[in-house]
Parts: sequence; structure tokens; C-alpha cells
Amino acid sequence: MTEAFIYDAIRSPRGKGRPDGALHEVTSVALSAQMLNAVQERNGLHGHAVEDVIWGNVTQVGEQGGCLARSAVLLSDLDERIPGLAINRFCASGMEAVNLAANQVKGGAGHGYIAGGVEMMGRVAMGSDGAAIAVDPTLAMKTYFVPQGISADIIATKFGFTREQADALAAESQRRAAAAWEAGRFAKSIVPVKDRNGLTILDHDEYMRPGTTAEALGALKASFKDIGEVMPGFDKVAMLKYPELGKIEHIHHAGNSSGIVDGAAAVLIGNAEFGRAHGLTPRARIRATAKIGTDPTIMLTGPVPVTEKILKDSGLKISDIDLFEVNEAFAAVVLRFMQAFDVSPDLVNVNGGAIAMGHPLGASGAIIIGTLLDEMERRDLNLGLATLCIASGMGAATIIERV
Repeated sequence: MTEAFIYDAIRSPRGKGRPDGALHEVTSVALSAQMLNAVQERNGLHGHAVEDVIWGNVTQVGEQGGCLARSAVLLSDLDERIPGLAINRFCASGMEAVNLAANQVKGGAGHGYIAGGVEMMGRVAMGSDGAAIAVDPTLAMKTYFVPQGISADIIATKFGFTREQADALAAESQRRAAAAWEAGRFAKSIVPVKDRNGLTILDHDEYMRPGTTAEALGALKASFKDIGEVMPGFDKVAMLKYPELGKIEHIHHAGNSSGIVDGAAAVLIGNAEFGRAHGLTPRARIRATAKIGTDPTIMLTGPVPVTEKILKDSGLKISDIDLFEVNEAFAAVVLRFMQAFDVSPDLVNVNGGAIAMGHPLGASGAIIIGTLLDEMERRDLNLGLATLCIASGMGAATIIERV
């Protein structure tokens, strides 16, 4: 089978996903087009250079509705003969775009692709598109639906994670992110966002709160305690599914959960012929991809079984992996991953994660692949694994190998 290589990986800085955020006046299609233009310019692509643009975005309504991928191509400087495919696998949409592109290349369906995603959470509110699992009573009852924050607290309760552990992980994410920015570790991949006049709007991750301490986080109120215990009482729903837990311990809050932000990311993927045709040197190969469905109530445990699956499928062991990126949707998600595989915290999210820098839903999967590759190059490592939990109970993973 043909190999699929990563030739480039870029991202925008992440802006606060609210009206006073730096990117609030930038539309989803405009930010996407800027990322596509950056890939084209950085790699000297001309004409009908890639087979397709595969673009993830989760809340596909309003300005993020329609086929946002095709809209972005048309707004960008890419050739209009390049089509676009918009996909949605919730939080793993950006990763799924990359994985799908890689597997298309491996299968011989075109020499090159641009894949990635976008989410402007300050402009298009999370959940504003509706979801049957949340609003259709027959499905909600069948799946014992609870919001993700409750799911994260279920994980903490089931696997024995404390508020102190969650807050310590969150504070460390902030410390690592600040240190990474200070050391310029994101410089290779960051594409500053500019306005129509070419003036820079944002050139750094705006959401970070350097100096955050576990002690300060300890003073925050648990965010999901009220909807769990009082109205509408989701803890009772959880107890119907997991009566053995007895009581849900609510440990998550805004400080140890991922931030609501705006952002986009793109990855250039192609076979060896694509690289030769455009004078490009591959940075890594996509060694393996995987996805899996999981329990829809606890919902966020997907990184564990999908990692087991991708390791089995690729004939690798967890000890073969040199570095990990596990999306910090909630602190308990990362704590569970490290617990399940006995992985050292020194190898996971070494430059901080979504707790510190934010989680632009449709882009995050592509972001962590690029972050992983940059750090593997910096440390001269061989194999890396990126993985995310996914709403409704799924998991996705990608293993990349340095060339």
C-alpha cells in the first residue's frame, strides 16, 4: 500500500471564544481560508495541486453550515477545481479529516490532500445545531444521556481521581504551555491571523492564564454539581447506569476543563510522488489510524480503547511510543489515560494542552497532531500517538512516525 506522509502542519493561535476575544470578528470561512492560503504559500503549491480539502467542524449551522470546506476553498487562493468535504466526528473532527486524507492517499485516491478543521466557538455556540442524543427523549433515555461535564465527573468517581489531582494537572498544563510559548516551541507551526489590511489580529494563544496555581484552582466551585444534584438531576440518571458508584464526586470546573476558543489548523498530506512533484521533504508518515465507539454515558473514555485498538492493529506496544498528545477535554480524561497505560506524565502533553490553550472543537484533532510532530522533531523521537475523547462515546487516534 502507498505510504501517506505529513509535509506540513500549521495552526492559528487560539482566541478566547467570546465577544471580547481577538478573533471574534473573524468568520469561520475566513479563518479557514487563511489556513489554506498559508499551506499553499509555505509549500509552493500551484494549480490543482491537491485532490481535496477535508475539513472538520462540529457545529455545522449558520456560518459554519453548508459545506464549509468548499466555501473555504472558494474564498482562499486555491484553485477552484479543488473540491471540499466537511466532516463531523465531534471533538475528533480535525483528526478524522487527517486520518481520512491519509487513508485516501494510502488507497491510491489522489496524491495529496489538505486536511484539518476549524471552530469559531465565540461566533457559533456549541450545541446550537441540536443533537438527537440530547433532545430526543427516546434516545436520551436509551443511552442514559448526561452532559459531558457529568461524564467527566463519572470518570473521576469510577477511577478514583481527586479534585487535587485534577487541579494539579490543570496547573501543570498552564505552566507547560507558558514555558513552550516562552521557548518558541510553537513558532514553526503558528500562522498569525491577519485582517483585510494585512495587520496582525492575533499571534499567540490568548486563552492562557500563566501563573495559575493548583491552590487558586482549588477555590473554584465545581461546575457540574448543581445540574448533577439539583436541577435537572443528572446524577440520578448516572446512578441508573452505574449504581455501584453510590455517589458522583464533582471535581471539574472551568479551570481544569478545556477552554472555549476560536481556532483552525491544517495538515498537508501526500504520497512520495506528491513530495517529489512539489519539491517537498516529508516530515513524518501516518503509521496508523483508528476510531472506536464506547459507552455513551461515561462518554469520554474513548482514548483508552482506541489506543488499545491502534496498538493492536499496528503491532506496537505502548512502550514503543515515545510521546503522547491526549486532548485535555477534562482533567480526568488525561488522568485516566495515564492510569490505564501506566504512562509517565513527562511524556504526555509536554507543551500543555486544551486546559491551558483551549479546545476549538473541529480543529483540535489536527492541532494535536501538529503539536506532537513539532515536539518529536525537537526531541529527535521516532513514534508519537495523538488521541481524543469524543462526544456520544467514541475515540480516535493517530500514530505518526518520523521519516
